[in-house]
Amino acid sequence: MVDVALWSGLRPLVGGRDSVAVEGGTVGEILDALRRDYPALGPTLDAGVSVVVDGRVIATSLTEPVQPDSEVVLMMRLKGG
Repeated sequence: MVDVALWSGLRPLVGGRDSVAVEGGTVGEILDALRRDYPALGPTLDAGVSVVVDGRVIATSLTEPVQPDSEVVLMMRLKGG
């Protein structure tokens, strides 16, 4: 299980919790588990979010490994310009 901290805009979609635990060993598996376990998150995940693992923003790699003790944060998509 991996604890995923949620930015405030996602919390209402998971009953107001600030984090949830899901199974997954990669960023992609975690996103799939979030869609499965918390269907209300699906549209927001599909629109795009940023995943931060141990302080690093994972821009495109769904295969990025995640350890059970990793700090994972799901936040609104960071955009550059």
